[in-house]
Amino acid sequence: MAELVQVAQHTAGKVARIGYLGNEQSPSATPREEAFLQRLRDHGWIEGRNLLIERRYWDNRAARLPDLADELVRLKLDVIVTTTGTAALAAKKATRTIPIVMTASADAVTQGIVASLARPGGNVTGLTNISPDLAGKQLELLKEAFRKSRA
Repeated sequence: MAELVQVAQHTAGKVARIGYLGNEQSPSATPREEAFLQRLRDHGWIEGRNLLIERRYWDNRAARLPDLADELVRLKLDVIVTTTGTAALAAKKATRTIPIVMTASADAVTQGIVASLARPGGNVTGLTNISPDLAGKQLELLKEAFRKSRA
């Protein structure tokens, strides 16, 4: 969200333009999208007033992603928001200049979205669920917790 606020501040005085590349438009996805919109409203960004959102949905058909990502890039948006790592990767392949914020990815490093968690580089930022970089640390914490519980 901080990245979106920075982009929005940069566009002060004009309508901010966000591309939203969602997996599906369904009742199960609606709460996630509504939460995103609410947080934008909390920061003063109101769709139809000072915010335009171009929505595209790929409906679990990954073959559609390159065309949808290219379409969003042609719109010359301020930022692209993706709901999956798969969509973030498609957007990354479509642009190296428009900032991309992914709300989730299975493993951004393994997927090739970012170089590393410590130094992602490029134009993509966001959340990832797991990474080999974290697996070792998780195991270390588990061992430590297990030792303490047996002491």
